[in-house]
Amino acid sequence: MAGPPAHGPLDPAAGDRETALATRWRRLRDGVPSALYLLGWAVALAVVLVALGWLLAKVVHDDGIGRADSSLSRWLENRRSDQLDDVTAVTSEAGGTLTITILAVLTVSYAAWAWRRWREPMLVAVAVAGEVGIFLLVTTLVDRERPPVAQLDEAPPTSSFPSGHTAAAIVLYGALAVLANERARSALVRGLLLTIAVVVPLVVAVSRLYRGMHYLTDVLGGVLLGTAWLYAAVHGIRLGVAHWQLRHGGGAVRWPRRRSAVRHG
Repeated sequence: MAGPPAHGPLDPAAGDRETALATRWRRLRDGVPSALYLLGWAVALAVVLVALGWLLAKVVHDDGIGRADSSLSRWLENRRSDQLDDVTAVTSEAGGTLTITILAVLTVSYAAWAWRRWREPMLVAVAVAGEVGIFLLVTTLVDRERPPVAQLDEAPPTSSFPSGHTAAAIVLYGALAVLANERARSALVRGLLLTIAVVVPLVVAVSRLYRGMHYLTDVLGGVLLGTAWLYAAVHGIRLGVAHWQLRHGGGAVRWPRRRSAVRHG
């Protein structure tokens, strides 16, 4: 069985952008550079998403994009069946609050226990908690109405834009794929988690569309939120690792030695 990758996605190296930032902010206390980096990303994402959501809800709602959104929702409504209703009720919950929360707590707990370092559990915590925070802020400010079709789920008091289920699925299952690439010895496991990280959010997005809970543009907004924030979370953790190594490792960041087999991987 092959060992884990020689250099994982959470391992900074000399010459990386994160290392340059860590060097610039070396005098700051541990954790502060990552916090500043993630805060900047969160503010930028929120501004972009609020602007997009406002345009969709207030400006182009009755124009071509708005009509296309509504037409797709009605087209899906006309093709509903009892079997698809039952299937999508289950697949939609792969991105639901309860499912995401349980999986995130279990992953954070296991990662902290198994690997005895902060980067893996912190990635999951930052990815999930940050997505929720940005989503709640954006949906409160946008307040877009749900599609003009019968909703198969109870509509939460949040805006239709963006799709929180889609964004949550991307950040959680994407974070699991990152952890697998960081720690798993088996290429099969790494490939399986990567496949899940792609397929599950796609299934969740289609399910939310089918069930009348979101427009297509809501789902695309969720994709933007989830993908961008997962990217920010990974690089924010890399920055934190680089900063800690510079302050406590006594020199420049180097590739860490990795064992050919990980006891708890």
